[in-house]
Amino acid sequence: MKTRLLGGIVALVLAVVGSLLLVSYVQGAEARAQKDLAPVEVLVVKNQVPEGAKLDQIKTATQLKTLPATSVPNGALKSLDGLDSKVTSVALMPGEVLLGNRLVDPDSLAAPGSVPVPEGMQEVSVQLDAQRVVGGRLAAGDTVGVVIMAESGADSDPTARQVFHKVLVTSVQRAPAKASSTTQDPAAQANTQLPNGAFIVTFARSDLDAAKIVFAAKYGDLWLTKEPATAKVSAPVDIKKAELFR
Repeated sequence: MKTRLLGGIVALVLAVVGSLLLVSYVQGAEARAQKDLAPVEVLVVKNQVPEGAKLDQIKTATQLKTLPATSVPNGALKSLDGLDSKVTSVALMPGEVLLGNRLVDPDSLAAPGSVPVPEGMQEVSVQLDAQRVVGGRLAAGDTVGVVIMAESGADSDPTARQVFHKVLVTSVQRAPAKASSTTQDPAAQANTQLPNGAFIVTFARSDLDAAKIVFAAKYGDLWLTKEPATAKVSAPVDIKKAELFR
């Protein structure tokens, strides 16, 4: 009788202990699951954002959204504080979480051999031969004067005027130079050898100025001067034959 009673007590104790262990395990599993599903607030793109977009545009195209922690990638942003100077490095699509590595300095978006376009300006390109681009000795970041020649009036008397000053060159493209068998220093060679082929020069200008440059390139002639920031600028003058010998 005592043996049966003792066995019953042991069985009861084991049952209670087993129940406690099971409850503890279930509670631990629930805690782990809740931790994985813990809500996290992150910025999510609601409207498409183009590459190079600035912070104001990013702010209007994103919103804070609560997501499970397991679905939030590393580097997700919760705010845009301290990112005023950044722009998007790629286009952002609706529904994606905004990552910190998607925002970069504007300078990093400039293509090799080019400089960033100042805010509010456009880029416009013209194709010119070497003598019209200071013998080809132009590079991105230089500033130039733009001389436009065109027929004017009923007498078709050609007129030239330096229309624009200190124009920023954002890039200069030309065909690759032919290999040379001389041992001359490359920098000296670039300044003394006659360049071959045409150059495509790209400027940063306003929309109206860009239209004038396009019109002059199509229906007139363009010549560029290398005009640094320290160059003197005279009052605009229309140069015709009569003015050449004054």
